[in-house]
Amino acid sequence: MRRIDARSLRGLAHPLRMNILEAIELDGPATATTLAARLGENTGTISWHVRLLAEHGYLVEDADRGTKRERWWRIPGRTVLDPAELRGDPETSRALDVYLRHLVERYFDRVRTYVDEDWPDEWQHAAGLSDWRDLRLTPEQLSQLNDELGAVIDRYVAAGATGPTGDNAERVIVQLQSFPHRAGPSS
Repeated sequence: MRRIDARSLRGLAHPLRMNILEAIELDGPATATTLAARLGENTGTISWHVRLLAEHGYLVEDADRGTKRERWWRIPGRTVLDPAELRGDPETSRALDVYLRHLVERYFDRVRTYVDEDWPDEWQHAAGLSDWRDLRLTPEQLSQLNDELGAVIDRYVAAGATGPTGDNAERVIVQLQSFPHRAGPSS
């Protein structure tokens, strides 16, 4: 697991670089050429952004694939961001804002895509779009809740490496947003 620091955040906080990472996260290792076709960009532009992502540690070359001319890229592991660590510097705050807003848009687009798709009833019954608005927690309790939910998801991720395959197994995205809410004025 890698923590995002101020320098690497500035290297990441660009919509195209974030789209490159998402494409590799969702579809696996790729070359600059395949990424260019997938994202509708030219190969030179993608190659430059891929090298920058690699320089900041977000991508590594997948040495088991390709040739000397064809370089495949993969994500080396999970990254973690703690926004509280990065809010003090105005330059970093701008990069953090770009990153977080793009991330929220990606999450929304994923849900919208799911809603727009026609999934069989068994998947419609299994999926969930829920929210809970009646929790009152301290920051410590919210952190513990996130850790517990993450541990449950990590168990399924680990099982997925050796888990079900075949016609009925689909890749599943779990999105979790947990944040405080200030109540509006009373009516």
